[in-house]
Amino acid sequence: MKQIITDTVAALAAVSTDRALRCSHAFPPPDRSEIVRVVKALQALLFPLCFRREHERMSDEALLESTMQDLCTQMENALRFAGREENAAALCDAFAARLPWIKEMLLKDVDALYEGDPAASCREEVMICYPGFYAVSIYRIAHELYRLRVPLIPRIMTEFAHEKTGIDIHAGASIGEYFFIDHGTGIVIGETTTIGNHVKLYQGVTLGARSFELDDDGNPVKGIKRHPDIGNNVVIYANATILGGDTVIGDNSVIGGNTWLTRSVDAGSTVYYDSGASRRKE
Repeated sequence: MKQIITDTVAALAAVSTDRALRCSHAFPPPDRSEIVRVVKALQALLFPLCFRREHERMSDEALLESTMQDLCTQMENALRFAGREENAAALCDAFAARLPWIKEMLLKDVDALYEGDPAASCREEVMICYPGFYAVSIYRIAHELYRLRVPLIPRIMTEFAHEKTGIDIHAGASIGEYFFIDHGTGIVIGETTTIGNHVKLYQGVTLGARSFELDDDGNPVKGIKRHPDIGNNVVIYANATILGGDTVIGDNSVIGGNTWLTRSVDAGSTVYYDSGASRRKE
């Protein structure tokens, strides 16, 4: 066994990871477990009655200070790993200043869930029990870091939410006020998606890319619009799929369950699945 271990370690070392590790070879990436701790601390700071603090008697000021110090350390790691020389402390200050706005947005999301789901007995139930709120609470934190161009950390946060809830919201997606996710499992929201105000999504909805543009080497082109735009007051029912960066769902539309859409629909439309085709009811 000892010889097998020695040989295996040597063989592993001989398999180069150069083709996978192109961002940086000099510095380690941010610590995923520490970023998860930061997420949980921020949730506890924003909603102390619904998310438990690691140290229950810690004051809000002490919790925020400790959490920002931890976040700053991980930001420094992420920036170095990405080969960027920026002031992590300044980025943390800018992020901390946005926390009251994040809380306001999340309270509106709670209202949307409570008012839109007859099974919700109170707003506290939404915050404590609903996977949709859990995922969105992490998304809104991660999105602000994404807007500050912090590498890796926003994606680690939203993938943690994905792991916990089955809801995959890319940190780059832009989502308006009063966002409603019911049940949630299997929802996918791509990076360049925009979603308006008062939008409802049910389980299994995909807001994705129709196809990828390729460069001369056959690699996907980065940084282009790939995902749909969803207007205000739109309802998208279970297992609907909407694809494409040029696909726009107009305000006040209803997209029925199991619908497959790769085209835009006008405001006020109802689209439903019927005999293998998506049809529009005017």
